[in-house]
Amino acid sequence: MKTLNEFKFFIILWLTQSFSSLGSAMTNFALVIWLYQDSGSALTTALLSVCSYAPYVIMSIFAGAISDKWNKKTVMLVCDCFAALCTVITLILLKTGTLAVWHLYILNALNGLMNSVQSPASDVAITLLTPEKHYQKTSGMRSFSNSLVSILTPVFAAAIVSFAGIEAVIAFDLITFTAAFCVLIFFIKIPEAPQKSENNETLLQSAKSGFVYLKYNKGILWLILFLSAINLIASINSSVLPAMVLSKANETALGLVNSCVGIATLFGSLVATFFPKPRSRIKVICNCLLFSMSTENFLLSFGNHTIIWCIGSVLGWMLIPLMGANYDVIFRSNVPKEVQGRVYSVRNTLQFFTIPVGHFLGGFLVDEVFEPFMENTEISLFTNIFGNRKGSGASLLFFIIGAAGVMVCLIFRRIKSLRKLE
Repeated sequence: MKTLNEFKFFIILWLTQSFSSLGSAMTNFALVIWLYQDSGSALTTALLSVCSYAPYVIMSIFAGAISDKWNKKTVMLVCDCFAALCTVITLILLKTGTLAVWHLYILNALNGLMNSVQSPASDVAITLLTPEKHYQKTSGMRSFSNSLVSILTPVFAAAIVSFAGIEAVIAFDLITFTAAFCVLIFFIKIPEAPQKSENNETLLQSAKSGFVYLKYNKGILWLILFLSAINLIASINSSVLPAMVLSKANETALGLVNSCVGIATLFGSLVATFFPKPRSRIKVICNCLLFSMSTENFLLSFGNHTIIWCIGSVLGWMLIPLMGANYDVIFRSNVPKEVQGRVYSVRNTLQFFTIPVGHFLGGFLVDEVFEPFMENTEISLFTNIFGNRKGSGASLLFFIIGAAGVMVCLIFRRIKSLRKLE
């Protein structure tokens, strides 16, 4: 009971914000269905993510400075209200029959901008609400709720759209927002973070201080770059997976593989929540990523059956929440609270810009390089291992990114600055 009281405000905030996240994710899923049915274009649908991600990555550097200067609770409330306003506008356009693709692009871009401000403010708020000894536990809980949202979103959204239409999904989203908003404004008190003495810093100077911190804290910088490299490989994996599975099997197989990812991360989140404090968090991070890179990609590469792909997905993702929990603890424990927003924002830019790059590279390499190569190659070694039918090029690419992932893990685990973070 004492342990529960120590971070009860985090639990209340976590539960209500997770509930709101489910509503938002269901709206996004329903809009993707609507857009694809309206346009019939996968590219048009994919641009929704681009419109929300690009402003997020670009503006994150300045957003952290804003979140550090402003009250964290106020930032979260304003950003939540803005997101709800965008949802209401979408509902009005939908009900009047005037909703167009460009409306969604603009609204997604605006939401991306606001998310870039809210994300570091929310991260710092979690730090302020949580005693340091519970950082790993709370990180595991957040990972658990994110995994649960990922699993429930397509099921709930598809069911509600089928029976009541997309308007009902949006209405549910607004109900969850209202509940989370009221709890945050009336029941959650977020302590003020310590402030630096230089309160007269300009926005540009404040944003720059995030980079300055990393310049003199090489361990944190190398950790960010490590995850940036892993994100590049993981995003190539994500973009190649549908092409390979749909080429060799069908939509059902792809759904099973994606479901296994969600179940694996759900299980991993429980492990991360109750896992005891390790002797070396850096070793846990490196070993989890090494295990992930050396199992999933190779099983996807050499396997030709849905069961093998599902096993690969489970092995590749079940330790990621544990890695993320230890990564989160290192960040919260090493970065001073008064500059966490700025450092988190720089991290978001450096660590996540490789994700859209990886998605583009994955699609390009499969369509323009590896599939044509495997169709025309006369090298029997490649055809014997990967085959010569559609999807063989994707299998070869999985082998290459698997090898690249192992090399990245082995290289970064030898960097002394990372080990000094312990």
